[in-house]
Amino acid sequence: MKKIFPTLFLFFGTFFFAQNVSFETLLNDKISIRALEIWDGKVWYSGTDSKFGYVDLKNPQKQKQIKLSEKKLQFRTLAQDKKSFYAINIESPAYFFKIDKEKLTHEIVFTDTVKTAFYDALHFVNDDLAFSFSDPDSSLHLNLMTIIPQKDKFLSHKASFGNRIIKLNEGEAAFAASNTNLASFGKYLWLGTGGGSSRIFRTNINYMETEVFETNFIQDSEAQGIYSIDFANEKFGIAVGGDYTKQDANVNNIATTNNGGESWQIQASGQNAGYMTCVKIKPESKGKEIIAVGDQHISYSSDFGKTWKKISDEKGLFVCEWIDKNTVVFAGKDRIVKMKFN
Repeated sequence: MKKIFPTLFLFFGTFFFAQNVSFETLLNDKISIRALEIWDGKVWYSGTDSKFGYVDLKNPQKQKQIKLSEKKLQFRTLAQDKKSFYAINIESPAYFFKIDKEKLTHEIVFTDTVKTAFYDALHFVNDDLAFSFSDPDSSLHLNLMTIIPQKDKFLSHKASFGNRIIKLNEGEAAFAASNTNLASFGKYLWLGTGGGSSRIFRTNINYMETEVFETNFIQDSEAQGIYSIDFANEKFGIAVGGDYTKQDANVNNIATTNNGGESWQIQASGQNAGYMTCVKIKPESKGKEIIAVGDQHISYSSDFGKTWKKISDEKGLFVCEWIDKNTVVFAGKDRIVKMKFN
């Protein structure tokens, strides 16, 4: 694995911006990070060994880390409202931690003791409402956790459309890869799944009704499917993923929608760098410019996901987040790095 240095510049003669990118290491630690949030000029993270903390984006020497529990919990979720961060550990019992943004004091506000509890993502649609998704129980119902922070309400409900209870297919589940298999815009919340089926579930948060849409995304084994989704508006969205046991496989692992998830078009099949764990649309680009990361690469699209350029062979990064139009932060195995388009 090559090292990343603050002054490292990678030049690409055919790079579509005719520019270069630079990488700066923000954090080195014995930790695996799969969830990031940006707030107050800092990148905040949760990870293994119950670790939670931040690094200042302008001055990486300014950082703080705490442990949310004496137990060695693994966090793959992180979300925020105005006053607090929230994190849920994988595996049962699942503890819902609430962390005060200013004081960094924390408390457990809910515990899920269901044996099959395994929370894949946590996502705020606004400051008053959040959703989380856990792997299904034996009934295979689509269980969404509705969270109302101000009232400390945590309501697990079976998603439905009209009088019909929504069910998952046999072997269908979600991936706790980067806290990004949930996304929202306007009145909609989307969930991407994988395993036995790769499908999109769209919930109207005003009426709490859920529709199900099929995709041609790679599926049929527990390692295959949609790992990450993002939406630029209520119409355009993108889904990425693949097969984590065959990371070079690049067939049917990227898809886009132009009608809010009702139908999906496979993009760049056989013509991308392979398995991806996180995708993020560039702010204010309306979906035209997109960054994606997998265990073996960082890739970029400048045409709504139709074609992709690999811009780095950096390995061991799982999650990404835009800081601004020219800067992206990545995290993964043992580190957080910042990439800048120069």
